[in-house]
Amino acid sequence: MRGADTFTESLFTTRKLEDFVPADHPLRPIRQMVNAALVKMDVLFSGMYEADIKGGRPSIAREKLLRAMLLQVFYSIRSERQLMEQTQYNLLFRWFIGLAMDDAVWVPTVFTKNRERLIEHDAVIELFNLVLEQAEHKGLLSGEHFSVDGTLIQAWAGHKSVQSDGLAFVPARITSTCG
Repeated sequence: MRGADTFTESLFTTRKLEDFVPADHPLRPIRQMVNAALVKMDVLFSGMYEADIKGGRPSIAREKLLRAMLLQVFYSIRSERQLMEQTQYNLLFRWFIGLAMDDAVWVPTVFTKNRERLIEHDAVIELFNLVLEQAEHKGLLSGEHFSVDGTLIQAWAGHKSVQSDGLAFVPARITSTCG
């Protein structure tokens, strides 16, 4: 007997976002490392909030912004608008960022403005260095050299900003070049 093509949505659900993420998904250990690093960044975040006090509504949690930025890098999402669109419907993204199913997703311009604050205060660099420190402590890093094909990078960049020599990546501490 053929089943009917119907859609019945329940009014309530008792499942958590955690239930939708497979136990062996690669983002699980990454999220644990990132969360451990974010806890160590509490003093930096507090200082950022003090510097930003001008009244108005509460800012987006810095931890959530940084997790969203990581997703943008991991999944090669080219714009904040696309990232916010995918976060709207992707349960994995919501889980990783720390948004509940009912939470509103940020407007792309609000995300961009807050992202710039994180970069200005070197929070991105601090997060990278803390995660790198954890990976080094756990023996997850290798001194082996590897090269990355820059074809996609070249396709997304302007012709004048691309150099023809190959790209190489070696894990190292990042230091700020601002200011």
